[in-house]
Amino acid sequence: MPYSKILIFLVISTSLLAQSPRTGVVTGKVIDKNTQEALVGAGVQIENTQVGTTTDVEGRFKLTVPVGSVNLKATIVGYIALTKYNIVVTSGNAQTLTFELEEENKTLGEVVVKSNRVTAAATTLETPNSIQRLTTEEIRSNPGGNFDISRVIQSLPGVGGTSGSVGGFRNDIIIRGGAPNENVYYIDGIEIPVINHFTTQGAAGGPTGILNVSFIEDVTLSSSSFDARYDNALASVFQFKQREGNRERFQGNVRLSASELAGTFEGPLSKKTNYMLSARRSYLQLLFEAIDLPIRPNYWDFQYKVTHRINPKTTLTAIGVGAIDEFAFGVPRQSTPENTYILRSVPSIQQWNYTTGFAIKRLIENGYVNIALSRNMFENRLDRFENQEKIEAKRILGSESQEIENKLRVDVNKFINGWKFAWGGVAQYVKYNNDFNARIRSEIRNAQGVLIQPELRTRFNTAVDFFRLGAFGQISKGFLDNKLNLSAGVRTDMNTFTNDGMNPLRTLSPRVALSYSLDEKWSLNASVGRYFKLPIYTVLGYKNEAGQFANKDNKYINSNHFVLGTEFLPKSTMRFTLEGFYKNYNDYPVSVRDGVSLANQGGDFGAIGNERTSSVGQGRAFGFEFLFQQKLTKKTFAVFSYTFVRSEFSGLNGTLIPSAWDNRHLVSALWGQKLGRNWELGIRYRFAGGAPFTPFDLDASRRNYLTLGTGVLDFNRLNAERLGAFNQLDIRIDKKWNYRRWTLDLFLDLINAVPTESPAFPRYTFQQSADGAGFATTDGQAVRLDGSNAIPFILPNDRGTPIPTLGFIVEF
Repeated sequence: MPYSKILIFLVISTSLLAQSPRTGVVTGKVIDKNTQEALVGAGVQIENTQVGTTTDVEGRFKLTVPVGSVNLKATIVGYIALTKYNIVVTSGNAQTLTFELEEENKTLGEVVVKSNRVTAAATTLETPNSIQRLTTEEIRSNPGGNFDISRVIQSLPGVGGTSGSVGGFRNDIIIRGGAPNENVYYIDGIEIPVINHFTTQGAAGGPTGILNVSFIEDVTLSSSSFDARYDNALASVFQFKQREGNRERFQGNVRLSASELAGTFEGPLSKKTNYMLSARRSYLQLLFEAIDLPIRPNYWDFQYKVTHRINPKTTLTAIGVGAIDEFAFGVPRQSTPENTYILRSVPSIQQWNYTTGFAIKRLIENGYVNIALSRNMFENRLDRFENQEKIEAKRILGSESQEIENKLRVDVNKFINGWKFAWGGVAQYVKYNNDFNARIRSEIRNAQGVLIQPELRTRFNTAVDFFRLGAFGQISKGFLDNKLNLSAGVRTDMNTFTNDGMNPLRTLSPRVALSYSLDEKWSLNASVGRYFKLPIYTVLGYKNEAGQFANKDNKYINSNHFVLGTEFLPKSTMRFTLEGFYKNYNDYPVSVRDGVSLANQGGDFGAIGNERTSSVGQGRAFGFEFLFQQKLTKKTFAVFSYTFVRSEFSGLNGTLIPSAWDNRHLVSALWGQKLGRNWELGIRYRFAGGAPFTPFDLDASRRNYLTLGTGVLDFNRLNAERLGAFNQLDIRIDKKWNYRRWTLDLFLDLINAVPTESPAFPRYTFQQSADGAGFATTDGQAVRLDGSNAIPFILPNDRGTPIPTLGFIVEF
C-alpha cells in the first residue's frame, strides 16, 4: 500500500477514535466559606441535567461527565447554592475545584435576596464593591493573552496595561490611574512581589508574566475596599488562588508555542500529600535573531505547590515561584536606525527571583487560623555602555542590587452568629543592597576645550536592613435579613528605618464599606478608606555623596479612596456594575533632581528610584467604570467594560498635571463562542486613549546623545503632549481532540489581527549615513562629541504588527 494511503488511513482512524464519546473527571471539595469546614452530603450537579454526585465525609466529590464545557452547581440544605461556569472537561486531565458555600439566613427574605447574588456576582461581605474575579478557563482561553495572567487582567474594568514606552507589549498593570508599583500580589496568602519577567525594579511591570495558569483556580482583583489584612496597597490587591494537585493519579500537560515550551506535572505523593510542579523555557532569542532584532531575551520560570493534610483540621502547604531572566544583545545583519537605537539605549538585564514559603491552615471552633512563613529575593543587574563598548570608561549605567524579604504572617478568622471577625499581624526582616553607577550627563567641551556641560553622575554602594511590622482588625455583619451588609477595618504599619517609621498612629488606616440590596436584582454599595505604602527600596537605600542615607526622611505614601456604585443582576448568569471613584494621594516621593513625581515612572525597562527624593508630591485619580458580564450560557460568554479615568500628580512645584497613566478612556470587549465538535472561538478588543508623554529638550539631547544613547526629556514640559490612541483586536481559535487517556488542544492566537498602530514614546537619535556605518553630518566631517554637526532625527515608534502564535497543548 502506498505511504500516502497509509497516512490518510491513520489520520481518518485517529480522528474517528478521537471523536467517539469520551468522558472526563471533575474532582474537588465543598466547604463552608466562613469556617472552612467540610460540608458532608453536598450535591454537585451539572446544571440543567440529572448528572451529579454527593460529597463524602471529607467534603470531597468525584464526578465523571462527558467532555466539553459544563456549568457545575453545588447545593446543600442551609447554604446558598453556588455555580461555577465554563468548566472545561477533557479526557486528559481531571479538573480540581473548590466550592465555598455561605450559610443562608433562616428567614425567607434573604433566600430571595441572595438568589442571584451568589452566581455572577463577585462581591463579598468584606469587599462589597470594586472587586472582579477571573476563573482559570477565562485566563487560559483569553484571546491575545498567551496564557499570561498579567496580560489577561487588562480585560477587567479600571485596568490599563499599555505602557507608552513600548506600545501594548508590557504588563504595566495600571489600576484606576495609579502607578504600577501601587499593587500587591498574593498567592494562597503569601505575598509575591515579582510576577513578570524582566521586571522594572521598583515598579513591577514587565513584558511577560511568570505565573503558570495551570496552577490557578481563580484570580480576584480588589481595586478599593481592601481587606485590612493586606498591607502596602494603594491601587489594588490581587489574590491568586491555586488549586490542589491530583490526589489519585499522575497527570500533566505540555505546551509548545511560537515562543516557549512549558510542562506541568502533578499527582499524589501519599494518601495525605499531593503536588504540582512546572517549568517553562522561552526561545524568543532564536525568534528575534531570525527576524534580525538585536535583542536576545531569554528566560526560565519554575513553580511548585505541595499540599499535605496533617489531620482533618490542619493542612500544610508549601509553594514556590521563581524565574531566571537574561536580556542580552546580538549583532544584527542590517544596521537600521531602529536597531542602532536599541543597541545604544537599552541596558542588558540579568535577573533572577524567587518566592518560597509554607502556610498552615488550622480549623478552630467557628473559624480558622492562617500562619504563613515566606522568603522572597530579587537580584537585578543592569549594564549599559556607549556603543556596546564594555569598558568602564564607556559605562552609562551599572547596577547590581538585591531585595530580600523574610515574612511571618498570622491571621485569625472567626464567624459567630453572623458576625465575621478577623485580626492578625505581620513581621518582616528586609535587606536591600545596591552597587549603583549611572551617568546622568556627560562632560562636554567645545573645540577650544571650554567646558560647556559638567559631568553629572550618581554613584553609591549601599546595604540596609530593617524590620517592618503591621497589625490589622476587620469586622463584618449583615443586617435587615442581610439586605444591609457592613464591613469595617483598621490597620497600622511600621518600620525601623525611616525617621518616623515607628509611629503607629502615622499609618493608622481605617476603612468602611457597605452594601444594600434593594431587591433580588439591584444593590447599592459604597466605601471609604485610607491606605498606606512604604517608599520603594531603591528610594530608601539611596546614599548621597557623603555616604549617608539621604531619604530616611521620606514618609509613607497615603491614598484616600471614595467609591459609590450599583450592581444589577437580571439573572444568575448576568452582571452589570457601575461605579464612580475618587482617590487622592499625599506624601508621594518626588525627584529632587528633576522635580518629577515618581508616580510618573515605571513604564520602561531597568529601575526607578536610586536618587534623592522628597515626600512632597500630591495626586488624584477619579472617574467611573461600567461592566457587563455574561457567564457561559447557551455556549456563549461575553464581557464588556468601559472606564473613564483622570490621573494627575504634582512635582516639586505643587502643580497637578496629567500623569503618565492618564489615558482617559479604556475599553475592553471579550466574546467567546463554544462551537460544535470541540471548536472554540474568542475575540477581544482593547482601546486606550493616548498616553501623555514628555517631549525632548532638543539642545540637551543633541549635546548628550552620543554619550547617553538617548534623548534628554524636557521636564519643564512634563507630559505636555499625547500619543495617539491604542487599539487592538485579538482572535483565538481552539480545537480539542479527546482520546482515551489524553487530549490534544491545537490553538491559534492572533494578536493585532487587523493591523493597527501601537503608539509608543518617540525616540531621539541622529540620522544615519547612507551606508549605515555611522551618523550623517551637516559638514561631511566625523560627528562631533557635542553633536553640533549631527542631524537630529525623531524615530517613529508606532509600528503595529500582527503576531500569530500557533501552538498545542497535550494533556495526559
